[in-house]
Amino acid sequence: MSATPPPESVGAEPAQAGSARSIFNYEVRRDGRVVATLHGQQTSAGTVVETSVFPITASHDASGLTRPFTFGSADHARRFADEALVVFEYLNCTVT
Repeated sequence: MSATPPPESVGAEPAQAGSARSIFNYEVRRDGRVVATLHGQQTSAGTVVETSVFPITASHDASGLTRPFTFGSADHARRFADEALVVFEYLNCTVT
């Protein structure tokens, strides 16, 4: 009888030491202007979602506010990103 992997690891491939594997990349726009990006990476330490937010009141060439969020599994990171993207869609943004 073989052991069944935990649900959060199903479909997730382990990353090589010192490497990161991209699991998703989203760009959020409102009125043609980028207002946020979400980039998920699987690393040996867990899954990191790096977010950048570009305030709509800032100038077009202003740098965004970047923050990483670390999760124990790719599934948790995807859920976080999915929830954030739904909120942006409610705010009349386009997600690509």
